[in-house]
Amino acid sequence: MIRNIVFDIGGVLADYRIREFLADKGLDGPMIKRVLKASVSNPYWEKFERGEVSEEETLRAFAAADPEIEKELRLAFSDLSGMLTIRPFAIPLVRGLKETGHGVYYLSNYSKKAYDECGGSLAFMPLMDGGVVSFRVGLTKPDPRMFGCFLERYGLRPEECVMIDDTEENVEAARKMGFVGIVYRDFDGMLAELEKLGVSLQGGTDDEQKKD
Repeated sequence: MIRNIVFDIGGVLADYRIREFLADKGLDGPMIKRVLKASVSNPYWEKFERGEVSEEETLRAFAAADPEIEKELRLAFSDLSGMLTIRPFAIPLVRGLKETGHGVYYLSNYSKKAYDECGGSLAFMPLMDGGVVSFRVGLTKPDPRMFGCFLERYGLRPEECVMIDDTEENVEAARKMGFVGIVYRDFDGMLAELEKLGVSLQGGTDDEQKKD
């Protein structure tokens, strides 16, 4: 029986709008591609999310990957405000699940900088029962230790938890730890998968709240 719903944040409860964010900084398509290759695809990105390296160390590593665009890289990541934005359905969804008696948690890769500068994307957190973000525990998904840390912290049984994540690799890692897993593709699909598991929202959510 599913008693607990565990959410990834970026790509599920919040819109991870990295390309739009970079375009808002004035970067064009080809430059965005270079910036993403030097940053998000850089091993230092996960180190930064785990809190292992400082912001300056991370920026230097990004610049070393493509020295010609150091200026653009520093511009892009000087302020992360707007990189993640809360989805309209997030708060009604959390409230609806709580009303049905389920525990609701988060388990997400999130740097401290994003946590501090994209605070509006996390407005659902006070309504939840808790959770784990990567920079606080020095671990990132799909490392099984992150799932284990979460289960131990809250004393939960994995077979009573469903992990909802937009990354298939993370969902598969959760399943190997004993969680039930749902790969998030869209809001309606997620609700349908939860319904199959016997989890439904009392009264549902209105159409406007469902848009993502």
